[in-house]
Amino acid sequence: MMGFSQHLLILPILLPMAAGAILLLFEERRHSLKAGINIAATALLLGLAFALLRLADTGDAAGGAVTHTYRLGDWAPPFGIVLVLDRLSALMLVLASVLAAATLVFSLARWHKAGPHFHTLFQFLLMGVNGAFLTGDLFNLFVFFEVLLAASYGLMLHGSGAFRVRAGLHYIAINLAASLLFLIGVSLIYGVTGTLNMADLAMRIPEVAPENQALLAAGAAVLGIAFLVKAGMWPLCFWLPSAYMAASAPASALFAILSKVGFYVLLRLTLLLFGADAGPLAGFGSQVLLIGGMATIAFGAFGVLASQSLGRLAGYSILVSSGTLLAAVGLGDQAVVSGAMFYVVSSTITVSALFLIIELVERAQEPAANLLTVTMEAYGDDIEPEEEDEEEVGVVMPGALAILGVCFGCLGLLLAGLPPLSGFIGKFALINAIFNPQGLGTAAGGPDSIGWILTALLILSGLAALLAMMRTGIRTFWAPLEVIVPRVLVVEIVPIILLIGLCFLLTVQAGAVMRYTDAAAQALHEPRSYIEGVLPGSESASGVSTQ
Repeated sequence: MMGFSQHLLILPILLPMAAGAILLLFEERRHSLKAGINIAATALLLGLAFALLRLADTGDAAGGAVTHTYRLGDWAPPFGIVLVLDRLSALMLVLASVLAAATLVFSLARWHKAGPHFHTLFQFLLMGVNGAFLTGDLFNLFVFFEVLLAASYGLMLHGSGAFRVRAGLHYIAINLAASLLFLIGVSLIYGVTGTLNMADLAMRIPEVAPENQALLAAGAAVLGIAFLVKAGMWPLCFWLPSAYMAASAPASALFAILSKVGFYVLLRLTLLLFGADAGPLAGFGSQVLLIGGMATIAFGAFGVLASQSLGRLAGYSILVSSGTLLAAVGLGDQAVVSGAMFYVVSSTITVSALFLIIELVERAQEPAANLLTVTMEAYGDDIEPEEEDEEEVGVVMPGALAILGVCFGCLGLLLAGLPPLSGFIGKFALINAIFNPQGLGTAAGGPDSIGWILTALLILSGLAALLAMMRTGIRTFWAPLEVIVPRVLVVEIVPIILLIGLCFLLTVQAGAVMRYTDAAAQALHEPRSYIEGVLPGSESASGVSTQ
């Protein structure tokens, strides 16, 4: 990178940090001004994320992956702070920026006025998320992890309410405990290896003395638990459905990316630090991720079926998504990881849009009517004869309710993974990789028993989502006792339509996206370019000039 472009890597951190600080200078009554600043900063961040995606999707003269680095203060790693950009981190930056833009527009209807410092917390959350995706060492990962958690605490409680405050306090307590585990794990790893730079750790772990390997494994296990709490692996996920259901609609939609921070870190560290070249610790924790991921899929599927509220259904859908991704990391196969990257984009956008539409759908529900229906069915009361004798040829569905119904149906198809949408393509890519690890048309044998179980769970979890969404859709749009036309603003429905449109675009451009994820997965399984791009003296090998 030459000229100004070499500083692009730090802008996803500096831009939201500066915007959040500027927003603090204005009093809360100036809602329009603060919203304008937030919109401008988020739009710039979205454009920057796509620019970095294009930058990361390059190769060297030999066609290999290129890792772009930014050394703050020009201090050489492992002693200085380094930011690292590759295809995986660029993809996650784009995903976070897209969700941020959609949720911000949705919040302009009313939620940004429901409490103080919404826009500031929004930008600081983006700062922490982007920093976690870009950092190249565990210490700064902890720093950015705390920044995003601190901002999420405020957004979790945004709008007040007894249920929200109670769930928010549980959320804060669980994440503070996870932060403590993070710090303990990092301390143990540093005590054994003498470094926290990820690339340097990848070089030193194979050389750790046998008598210190148990301590290093303990540190890695404690660190892993901290991120498994955030990723929502069973049984550490008990807090997630209630917390996400209690948060405001834009906060819950944005929180969909937070569980993916745990997935990102686990994927990065598992393949970089405990890959094939890690010596005795090669493959450390993979079986735990695989078994735990499958258990999380099963738990989430049962939760989806048992959910009587849309918010809880969406929360358990996040668990199904997290379990699928964790199981893919546990398998560790390159094709499976590529399919998981496609799946994480589709599933995260889908769940985020679901959280947004829940608030609009619930406006069309009448609690008293629902209670009356249950009571009549329970006691066998019949409807009055004159109502039975009435013959209705058809009922005109209001425009707003029709739009909500179509969007809700599309999200149901995406969650269930039915063809031909992107949810199906993501699951098909995972199942195809399980059955054909060397690619279609190869002579490799079929999957083992674990592969069959995981495939069955992927299919059954989709069936559970389909049944749950059909049940809710029928109750809401088809057979309510009293039709209530919700008041839906343009700024509320447009972000949902755009997110669904992105899933359709992902379907149409699935070939190009899969080529990108294939290249990203190959780079993760061949971490040479990452290590050479980060450590001193690697510029000539990686083909990148760093700052």
